Amino acid sequence: MHGLKKLYLPLLIAALLAGCGDGKKDAESKEKGPTQVAAKVNGTELTVHQINYALQRIPNLDKGQTQAASLQVIRNLVAQEVLVQQAVEDKLDRDPMVIQALDAARRQILAEAYMGRKLGTLEEPGEAAVLDYFNTHPALFSQRKVYRLQEISIKAPKDKRDAIRAKLAASKSLNDFAVWLKAENYPAKAAQAVKPAEQLPLELLPRLAAMNDGQGMLVDAPDGLLVIVVAGTQSQPVTLEQARPAIVRLLQTQARQKAAKAEIDSLKAAAKIVYLGDYADAGKVAPAAAPAPAASEPPAASTVDTAPAADAEAISKGMSGLK
Repeated sequence: MHGLKKLYLPLLIAALLAGCGDGKKDAESKEKGPTQVAAKVNGTELTVHQINYALQRIPNLDKGQTQAASLQVIRNLVAQEVLVQQAVEDKLDRDPMVIQALDAARRQILAEAYMGRKLGTLEEPGEAAVLDYFNTHPALFSQRKVYRLQEISIKAPKDKRDAIRAKLAASKSLNDFAVWLKAENYPAKAAQAVKPAEQLPLELLPRLAAMNDGQGMLVDAPDGLLVIVVAGTQSQPVTLEQARPAIVRLLQTQARQKAAKAEIDSLKAAAKIVYLGDYADAGKVAPAAAPAPAASEPPAASTVDTAPAADAEAISKGMSGLK
């Protein structure tokens, strides 16, 4: 998507800006005087507006770096333009896949532009909302910990999972359990990881926070089961003042997502939508969310051995910041 924006946005902007020069000035004065044209490639103009647009997309750009960044941007635009011109000469703009990609990028940009204008800038949540979130998520803040976790990811069909749970409960150690998995030809991968509370799935965090060292849980995974053992923890609480910026961002994101869903639902309700053929089921109501993963206890802390190290895999999609 990002690459597609680079492909056609400068062309679109250049087209919109065509004819903005002062026609009363002759060619010589235009070349010498102030101009909105930063470069020309085979006669095609690259404008200051394109440079400014690119600069606005550079995060945390220091004012002192603007001039150097501008020069690099125009170099990049020139390189891009020679490629675009060659692509057009090779008739790639008529290639069906390219046409579809351009259309998909256009649709995405228009949809985002509409939603951005519709939602605008949301107000910051009030102090009461921030305090409520802080107090209702102690495992993230006032009782925050850093967890040393041992994990075994097991691939298994649904009809075998109860047997795996039973064997885990009867095992004296994780190593014994791992040996049994290998003997039964269950693909398994062991891992160790150190993660702060905010990098763990929010739905699992309260249960992990309540466990003692050596205790664990067994949760369902898309293709099997996941054993998670809390090998150790370190308390690292954060104050309300420390957490406030992250909570504000989170609550704003949640409010924006809620408003966006409401707008989409409203537009869909007003539209005539018909799903056809193999996609007829897409119009049916989506199933309710699955219940929370079931938990169980692996061997006691005194008998849990360290699982062998391997490439670490996330328990599930971790939160970025406090998302």
